[in-house]
Amino acid sequence: AAHGVVTELERRRLGVPVGDDPRHVVPVVPAAVIFDLGRGGAFAKRPTPEFGRRAARGAGGSAARGSVGAGTGARAGGLQGGVGMASTVVELAGMPITVAALVVLNAAGDVVDRSTGLPFERTPGLRRPDAAERRAYVSHREASEAPPPLNTTIGVVATTGDLTRPEAGRLAMAAHDGIARSVRPAHTLVDGDAVFALATGRDDLGHDDRPLGDRGASRTAHLNRLAAAAADVFAMACVDALTTATSHGTTPSYRGLCPSAFRALPEHSSRR
Repeated sequence: AAHGVVTELERRRLGVPVGDDPRHVVPVVPAAVIFDLGRGGAFAKRPTPEFGRRAARGAGGSAARGSVGAGTGARAGGLQGGVGMASTVVELAGMPITVAALVVLNAAGDVVDRSTGLPFERTPGLRRPDAAERRAYVSHREASEAPPPLNTTIGVVATTGDLTRPEAGRLAMAAHDGIARSVRPAHTLVDGDAVFALATGRDDLGHDDRPLGDRGASRTAHLNRLAAAAADVFAMACVDALTTATSHGTTPSYRGLCPSAFRALPEHSSRR
């Protein structure tokens, strides 16, 4: 699939220039995979370069979420996983900076609290499922714990800020905190989680030319805000993947197992 993206980018002459000829570019396309072999389809079915070419050509349009694409064979805490997205805007010195995340949720740990039947990460719009549905979830989860599966949650966090490469690395590290907030336990020995980060460079974050104690508008303060936002959106994207997923094969989805969680909350209700 990555090869297909490279081919499409090379056709558009997008990449690292390696000579005087504008056609001589090397597109750099980092890639990761999830463990989903034999889940809901033929074991030998794999993405091909055509998958990558089609994805690159469709970039910028509307994107599907849930059990689609790389999320088709994803599993999360014994439930159907999927593709999730979330974004936010951080105001830095009056300048709106976008931070967004896309995740493929495929985790060994729980994503849903067994005591409440709700995702660990607080999710506005969901209500506590009925008692019967909570019992059904706990029963299913206990039955799905052995043997431990192989898993990998992967994703990307992006911002419009002008990050350096080391700063982008810090953004990716912060996004892992989002996994830890939404999956428990996270980063286990049967998980191979990987997060990429990128920056469009559209918005100037300024420079650290102030004393260390004066963080009013320093670049360090701005980066800390973006890192916090990266953790937030990655956690929200994990929950989005869970709540938009639909069942494939014998693996139930959260929406299918706990449908009452999606009933509209009564007006003036309080959540505890």
